[in-house]
Amino acid sequence: MVIDNSFYMQLAIDEAWKYHILTYPNPAVGCCVVGENGEILAVEAHKKAGGPHAEVEALKSAYVKLSGDKKILDIFSSEDIHNYLKQNHNKLFENVKVYTTLEPCSHRGKTPSCADLLSFLGVKKVYIGSKDTNPVASCGEDMLLKAGVETQSGILQRECENLIISFGSWSKGHFVFFKWAQTFNAKVDGGVISSKQSRTVVHKMRGVCDLLVIGGNTVRIDRPTLDARLAEAKAPDILIISKQKEFDLSIPLFGVENRNVFIDDSFDILKKYNNIMIEGGEAMFELSKKFVDIYLCFIAPKFGGEVGFEKTDDKFEILNIQKESQDIMVWMKKEVI
Repeated sequence: MVIDNSFYMQLAIDEAWKYHILTYPNPAVGCCVVGENGEILAVEAHKKAGGPHAEVEALKSAYVKLSGDKKILDIFSSEDIHNYLKQNHNKLFENVKVYTTLEPCSHRGKTPSCADLLSFLGVKKVYIGSKDTNPVASCGEDMLLKAGVETQSGILQRECENLIISFGSWSKGHFVFFKWAQTFNAKVDGGVISSKQSRTVVHKMRGVCDLLVIGGNTVRIDRPTLDARLAEAKAPDILIISKQKEFDLSIPLFGVENRNVFIDDSFDILKKYNNIMIEGGEAMFELSKKFVDIYLCFIAPKFGGEVGFEKTDDKFEILNIQKESQDIMVWMKKEVI
């Protein structure tokens, strides 16, 4: 293993993927802070919209290691973390390097500017994966350079840009991802497949999605609720793709409060939503493929089931692989031929 700039940036990328989708409508961003002898001081990510950005979370964790001061651990507001670090940094960051998957923000929005904080702390160098194309938040690198902070852009740029495909899509209109769970032998039936921890992650995703799309046969057979109860979050609206419009209204998904349920044989309503999740098997995969930006598969370490993806022959590029409890979690996009 080579310990170089790509190694540290990859740590930041992997951390950011853990919160992909969950930061909606913000991009998922990761950050790694490295000490003067190459030691890893922190690897953190932006976790949810309105919360501290990845750089702030990482600087907070690194500060504890460098100073031994744990008071900051009780501070959760981004504004308060900024102020605490500015008042107590004692030049601890002068020999520190920061690796961030996205150019530090230059503006004050719901949280203060990360580029301003990095400049104030006097970090030695900032390595940037991808440039921020949002005109409101861009030019953070320019701020750093003007403050005398060294920078280097383009570290694992393609991998960092893959991380913000979702942000680019929902910023322009809408983003659609397709999720399914399968066994080792690629079967998708036979009851609950993935672990409770994996299902909790899915519920967190549902909690930030505007719309969840499901097939009519799945609704009739599984009689699902399709809410976000494991995350204690708001349930998304539902689109049931079905030519047959009659359903048993005692199926739990129809009884969830404060949600709209649509039944249609087209995907036209997707145009009215921003962050869209599709769940299903092969039939839904084939029906929805022209609308989907990226794919998410949970692979459970067991065999069983009878129904799988028998006719689909699409090829994928793997964007990220994680282990979620017992399961393997794979983010992919269609391979461009």
